[in-house]
Amino acid sequence: MNKGLVTAALMASVASAAHAQSSVTLYGIIDAGLIYTNNVAKAGAHGPLFQATSGEINGSRFGVRGSEDLGGGLKAIFVLENGFNVQNGKLGQDNKFFGRQAFVGLSSERFGTVTLGRQYDSNTDFVLPLSAVAGTFGDTGFAHPFDNDNLNHGFRINNAVKYASPGFGGFKFGGLYAFSNNQDFALNRAYSFGASYNYGAFNIGAGYLQINGSNGTNTAGVIDTAESPSNGTGGFVLGSDVQRTATAGMNYTYGPATVGFVYSHSQFQGTKSFGSDNGTVRFDNYELNGKYAVTPAITVGAAYVHTDGHVTQSSTFGADPKWNQVNLQAVYAFSKRTDVYVEAMAQHVSGHNFVAFINNSGGPSSTGNQIVTAVGLRTRF
Repeated sequence: MNKGLVTAALMASVASAAHAQSSVTLYGIIDAGLIYTNNVAKAGAHGPLFQATSGEINGSRFGVRGSEDLGGGLKAIFVLENGFNVQNGKLGQDNKFFGRQAFVGLSSERFGTVTLGRQYDSNTDFVLPLSAVAGTFGDTGFAHPFDNDNLNHGFRINNAVKYASPGFGGFKFGGLYAFSNNQDFALNRAYSFGASYNYGAFNIGAGYLQINGSNGTNTAGVIDTAESPSNGTGGFVLGSDVQRTATAGMNYTYGPATVGFVYSHSQFQGTKSFGSDNGTVRFDNYELNGKYAVTPAITVGAAYVHTDGHVTQSSTFGADPKWNQVNLQAVYAFSKRTDVYVEAMAQHVSGHNFVAFINNSGGPSSTGNQIVTAVGLRTRF
């Protein structure tokens, strides 16, 4: 047989195999632990609370991600990600089977990625990695009061079309638009955009999210009624006619140490939260954080968050509450997949009728102070 023909046939076979190359990966995290909260008010009583919990840092989950090479640098991609409670086996995210993420899209090396489905907003994509609320840091317990800026992604965005650019010398940008799926086009819809820049050890990011009508009853929209903003704090809901959240952050890494600062502003216009009669509730969050790798196996971290609040048209609550929260963490890694952690969070709030309420604490305090300590085990697959 002609050697040229054999060579050509082999090259065509290899090219065909490469063109058809695809992959599907099963992945997940299981996070289980014990939490002590010094003061929780429930059913007319208050006192300490001991809990066996799931996801004190990272929400327990499993997911499937996949890609198919379509040739010419183009790929088809998908992610289906489930959240669950490892202590009782129940589904998370208001009983959704793929409540954490569910999307499909196309990704190009030159032109970026377009995805459709249930996804994270741009604040999560571009600013969250710089915060102590990041999944690689304190996450759930370190959330800002009531997760008012959604950096702890107490809700995801349904019906979303999302674009993420390729990298341009360390610069990336992206945006999202989510449909209301309702004849009233403006009810329960959302849009978001953001950007980040990386230069060596320095990282900076900014983002914006607006949701129209999260107080509405349109359950087909971008925010589900039972999963409204801040539902992740244990049932406290911040719904509004218009929600606007702007965030920005930066961090710098020097050897084993990383320090960062994040600012976020959240405004809920036309809300009944904190007894407001269709007024406005605002939060300004200022976060300073730092991590240090003591050894390859031991990492310690700390964060301080000051939050200025403002409430209008409320006869029950004070107009200008202030929150201060200190967070501490130590992690020991047995391997790349498995570690144990210890955390402590302390919150103080001032303002008429406001009480402390640390995320995942089990409930609000009966006073303006609350302390949470936690120990847990995580494994990844």
